[in-house]
Order: sequence, then C-alpha cells, then structure tokens
Amino acid sequence: MAQVETPITQQRRLRAALKRAREQSGMTQKDVAVLLDWSPSKVIRIETGAAIISTSDLQALLPHYGITDRERINELVEVARASRKQAWWDEYRGVYDQQFLTFLGYEASTIRLRSYQALLIPGLLQTPGYTSAILRAYTDDEESMVRDAQVRARRQRVLEQGAGPEMFFVLDEAALHRWVGGASVMREQLLWLVELGKRPNIEIQVVPFSAGAHPGMRGAFTIFEFPFEDEDFALLLEHPDGDVLIQNKPDIASTYVETFFDLEAVAAPKGDLEEVIHRILETFPGPKTARADKVSAKAQD
Repeated sequence: MAQVETPITQQRRLRAALKRAREQSGMTQKDVAVLLDWSPSKVIRIETGAAIISTSDLQALLPHYGITDRERINELVEVARASRKQAWWDEYRGVYDQQFLTFLGYEASTIRLRSYQALLIPGLLQTPGYTSAILRAYTDDEESMVRDAQVRARRQRVLEQGAGPEMFFVLDEAALHRWVGGASVMREQLLWLVELGKRPNIEIQVVPFSAGAHPGMRGAFTIFEFPFEDEDFALLLEHPDGDVLIQNKPDIASTYVETFFDLEAVAAPKGDLEEVIHRILETFPGPKTARADKVSAKAQD
C-alpha cells in the first residue's frame, strides 16, 4: 500500500535506520554518547523520536556506525532535512498541545490504522452534521467549534488517498443508536458509514448488543502502524479526563492489537455492515430507504 511521506514518516524512517546501524556496529547508546561527547539521553531521544537530529550531528555520527558511502550519507541527510519540514498541523502549534499535534501526524502518516469506539462515530468517519453536533455538546465557544471542525475535515482527507492507508474500525452498536444531532443527522451519518464500508481500504464492523460484555468496554483506542521497524506502533487511549498517546512501547501496543483482533472476532462479519445499519434505520421515523424496506421484508419472512 502507498504511504504518504510526511515529516513524521521521515523521522521514523531515520530513527529506525540509525538504531539498526548502531546495533549492527555493536555499540551501545552509552558508547555513542562517549565517542561524540553527547549525553546518553541525547542518543536515547534521537532513537525514540523525542528529538530530531541535526544534519551536522548526523554526519558526525554516521562514520562511527561504519556508514561512509557518500550516496548513503546523502540519502540519510535528505531524510533528516525532510523530517524538519512543516506539515499542515504545524499551523496549530500554540492552539493544541503537542500530544494532539503528534496524533495528527501519526494519523496522516500511518500505513495501517485500527480504531475501536464504543460511544460515538470515529472522527475520520463523521459527517459534518455529526461533527457539529458533537462539538456543540463539548463547548459553546463558537471560534473553537469552527476551528475543531476544520481540523476534523482536514484529517478526513486521508480517506481520499487512492491506495491507502488500510483502515479497520470496530464500533459498538451503541454508537449507531445514539441520535447525535437528531434523527436526520444520524440517518445521514449511518448511510455514510455504508458508503465508506464499500471502499477497498476501509473495513467497518459492529459489535452487536447480543455480544454482551467484551474487551472493548474498557475504553476507546486507536493503533497506528508504521513500516520501519518490527512492531512499529503508536497507540492512543481515550479517557474522559484526557487522551494518552503511547509511543515506543511495542509490548503495550501489541496487547491492544490482540484486543482489536478479539473485538473483530465478536463483531458482526465484515460483510454485514449494510445489513446492520439498515436494520437500525428501520427504527427511525420518516421514509425508509429502499434497502431498509428490503431488510424489513426479509425480517418478516
């Protein structure tokens, strides 16, 4: 699948290459720090992505890793420069905290996204009417609502990328029954989910009420996957008192990947999304869709 190159992907590409080169050279992070008169924390921060290495530091570092080929050095220097370029979310520095900006970068850069939501439709899948209703429930600051809606719309451009990323969503049925914005807005939202579910890179499943208790009841989460290292994940955990972005902890992220697979297993099969949604739409007031009429007739047979 195609991956959009962003400063985030370039940074992760570079950090993975440097970590791999250090390990192949047989040096520890402490060895590197001593050789270059750096603090050990500087090496750690570079390898975890907490700090972006300058091109001068990079060129000083590479010979110690046995990288002397000029073409390879130039390639890595260009990656380092690209990691420092501005991205669309940078214009919101000072408006949102760094964790949210990093989240935006991961969402725009991932090759594979897995998201579970229990109470609402994920932001990437929301219609403008649904987004507006959600934001108005959170704040009465008109300027903030307009800005947040614009950011959400900008995030959704990832859906228009031709070849990817792969996106897997599991929603609790409760999220589909709540009339966010009223019946009309919710009808539009549900029909939009049906359309999104037809795209080759998007899969949407629903955990039915009949599944009873399940692992997703602990809370919503999103997993971002990148291609540069084994188990190269980032994880967003959503909590009422603030979201938590977990990076560079593949053991924790892997646990949530397994949880996601468990949720897929208890959810309705991937091909049943349209059937599930139109059964819900059948309960809505107003005219039925043609599909809802067919579902109703099938249920009566």
